[in-house]
Amino acid sequence: MSLEQAAGGTVQAVVVYDGRLLMVAEHAEHEDWELPAGTPEPAESPHATAERVVYELTGYLVDGSQALEPREAGEPVAVAAVVCQLLSESPSGGGSLPAEQQRWAPFAEAARLPLPGAVRDYLQGHTPV
Repeated sequence: MSLEQAAGGTVQAVVVYDGRLLMVAEHAEHEDWELPAGTPEPAESPHATAERVVYELTGYLVDGSQALEPREAGEPVAVAAVVCQLLSESPSGGGSLPAEQQRWAPFAEAARLPLPGAVRDYLQGHTPV
């Protein structure tokens, strides 16, 4: 899948910082931690979508730097994952999710979550030994 193919579907932001991955819980019960994700606006690139979604949900500024291609044939074509580098260590306070619905999971822990294969591969390849 190319980034252009994913532009009409969901974009997941893989926000990494200091060996940890940003996870969000859309519901206050914190049962399902997931990557920040959203749908592109008209003419918005997947990189820009990832940056916007992270800011809107959490208040963190990020730079969408690398797209991850799905590695498994069964993964949805309508989902793209974009690796994002953290630009601000503290959120601006303008995010829609409260702090308790955001967490930084160590790569080793996050790699065991039900994430797309390309994201798990990325985390495993970047996990400190």
